[in-house]
Amino acid sequence: MTTGSVSAGAALVQRAATLVPVLRERASAAERARRVPQESLDDLAEAGIFRMTAPLEYGGVEASFETQCDVLAEIARACPSTSWVATIYSAMTWFAAAFPDEAQEEVFAEDPRISGVFSPTGTATPRDGGFVVSGRWPFNTGCHGARWTVLNTVLAADGGPGMPMCVLVRSRELTILDDWYASGMAATGSNTIVADNVFVPAHRALSLPEATEGRYPDRRRNGVNPYFNYPLAPVLVVNAGGTPLGIARGALEAFFERLPGRGIAYTNYTSKADAPVTHLQVGEAALKIESADAHVRRAAMILDRHQGGPMSREARIKSRAHVSYATGLAREAVDALFNASGASSIQMNVPIQRLQRDMQALANHAIMHAQTGMELYGRVLCGLEPNTVLY
Repeated sequence: MTTGSVSAGAALVQRAATLVPVLRERASAAERARRVPQESLDDLAEAGIFRMTAPLEYGGVEASFETQCDVLAEIARACPSTSWVATIYSAMTWFAAAFPDEAQEEVFAEDPRISGVFSPTGTATPRDGGFVVSGRWPFNTGCHGARWTVLNTVLAADGGPGMPMCVLVRSRELTILDDWYASGMAATGSNTIVADNVFVPAHRALSLPEATEGRYPDRRRNGVNPYFNYPLAPVLVVNAGGTPLGIARGALEAFFERLPGRGIAYTNYTSKADAPVTHLQVGEAALKIESADAHVRRAAMILDRHQGGPMSREARIKSRAHVSYATGLAREAVDALFNASGASSIQMNVPIQRLQRDMQALANHAIMHAQTGMELYGRVLCGLEPNTVLY
C-alpha cells in the first residue's frame, strides 16, 4: 500500500471508532426492529465505510484487508449486527469492481450499499442480451438498506446441469419477505428476498466458478490492479474476520463496565474484582481475544502481501483456517465473560447478553465455523483434497 492509502486506512479506523458510542446506544432498538436503522447506515456511509473497498477512481480507498478487519471490529464492539451488515456491504462493493466497467459505472454512481447471497436458489434464463432471473434467497443480510443485490443463480442449460452465475440486480426490483426472526444477529435484517422474472443485462453477470478462481472479465479499467483480482472466497472470508474479534472486545469492555462494586452472590467476596476466579476468567478471555486478533491479522497478511497472479491453494485455505479459528477463540472468550457475569446478565438491558447471543449466531455461520475450518486445513495437511469449493 502507498503512504496515502495507509493514511486513508488509519482515518477509516478512527472514524469507525468515533461511531461506537452512537451505534452502541442504538443496538437494543436495532435488535427489536430486526434491522439496522437508516441513520446508522447513513452514518457509516458518511464515514466512508461502504466505499473502503471501492476503486480509487470511484472515490474508494482500496483499503488493506487488515484495515477492513480493524474497521469492522470497531463497529462490532458497539453493535455486531451493524458490523455484519457493513461486512457484507464492503465485501460486495469489492465484488462489484470485478464486473465489467458498464456495471461498475451503474453501481458506483451512488453510494454503494450492496447486499449479497451466494446460495444458488434461483435461475437465470438467457434473453435479449441478458438474463431473466427468478427465485428466492434466504439470509440476505442488510437487504432493507441495500441499493443493489448480488444473487447467485443457476444458468438454465438444455439437457445438463446449469452453470452457477452471479448477477447484480437493483434491490428495488426484488421483494423482501418478513421472515427474519433470530435469537442472535437479529438486527442484520437477513430476510428472504424474491425475484420474479427480473431482467438483468449481460454486463451485470459473472460466472461464479471463474470468480472463485480469480478470473474476471477483461472489460475493466481496474483489471490490471491486483487488488481486484483475488479469488472470491478468500476476500469474503478474510473481510469477515473483523466482526467476531470486535464482538469479543465489546464483551470484555461490557464485563469491566459492570465489574466495579459488584460481589459474588453467596460467597464472602463483596468485590468480584478481588476474587481469584475473576482473575483467571478475565485473564484467559483477554488472552484468547489477543490470540484471535493475531490469527485475523495473519489471515489479512496472506492477502495483503499477495503480489498478484493466482493464489496458491495453501494460502487460500490458510486464510480461511485462521479466520475460523479466530472466531472459535472469540466465541470461547465471550462465553467465559458471559458465564463470569452472574445471573443478572441475562436481563435484556445488560449488553453482554446480546453480545453473547450475537457471537453464538455468527460462530455458527458456515464460513466462520471453527471446526469446519480446522477440518479443511487438516485434510489438506494430510494430503487429501479439499471437501469444499469455498477457499
